[in-house]
Amino acid sequence: MQTLKNGLKAGLKTTWTLGKIIFPITILVVILQHTPILPWVVKLVSPFMGLFGLSGEAAIPLVLGNALNLYAGIAGILSLDLTVKEVFILAVMLSFSHNLFIETGVALKVGVKLWVVLLVRFGLAAFSAVIINVFWSGGSEIAKYGMAPEIAAIPEGWLEIGLLGLQKASFGVLQLALIVIPLMIIVQYLKDHHYLQKFSEKLAPFTKVIGVKPNASMTLVAGLVIGLAYGAGVMIQAVEEDGVSKKDATLAFIFLIACHAVVEDTLIFMPLGIPVLPLLIIRLVTAFVLTIAVAYFWKQSGRRREKEATVLNG
Repeated sequence: MQTLKNGLKAGLKTTWTLGKIIFPITILVVILQHTPILPWVVKLVSPFMGLFGLSGEAAIPLVLGNALNLYAGIAGILSLDLTVKEVFILAVMLSFSHNLFIETGVALKVGVKLWVVLLVRFGLAAFSAVIINVFWSGGSEIAKYGMAPEIAAIPEGWLEIGLLGLQKASFGVLQLALIVIPLMIIVQYLKDHHYLQKFSEKLAPFTKVIGVKPNASMTLVAGLVIGLAYGAGVMIQAVEEDGVSKKDATLAFIFLIACHAVVEDTLIFMPLGIPVLPLLIIRLVTAFVLTIAVAYFWKQSGRRREKEATVLNG
């Protein structure tokens, strides 16, 4: 009974913490979506699309995906006639960088620095697009989409736009609560029965490879399975209660930025008619390579500082 009580309390606390980020940002983005601002941003970034092997209109799904979420980005793709190569490049870019406002807000709440989040997300999206564009010569045929999303009625007037924003924001927080609260109860159960410690010990070799301590293992699993925003609930609690250091939290977040919600975020690209297995492999390999590299250079930097301090003190 105490486990249920503590888990419920942690779940409600996390829902409140993340809800304060999700609710206002969702309303703001919905309003911006129905103003000239979004088309202006699309027009601004269109000239740079050629660097990634994309046509100018491909800026639409990129802006929608980053401002809103993957579903909005996919809806944007489905509204355009693009080649298979363009769709695959967009899928890879959006898998690294999407839902930017909310997920960045969550990262900042955990303690990850803003420049780290933006550099990793935009850097991975841009670098992967350039590499695919340079080395893949195929995919010139027009993509055939499996299904199209339901087209919602366009709101008329500021009142309807505001109500739509409130509706989407409320649904977002409700969806968050339905995922986070049961998750926190499960985590609390695992803690109270020492399963989490045993689980962390089994994952120790995996976490050691990417330079993260075992007490961050549950964070990694949650993020991999259910996503960055929802997995952050576990991460926030881990940072506060389980002694996860800011360094480990940052490394775990870098890993999850490259590869999170691996099942959902991979499967939802299937209607676009692109090979999803290479997409999954790219995300996994990138997550491991990037996190291992950052952990290595972080460790080397720490050793250099220690040597300099020793010399100065000596």
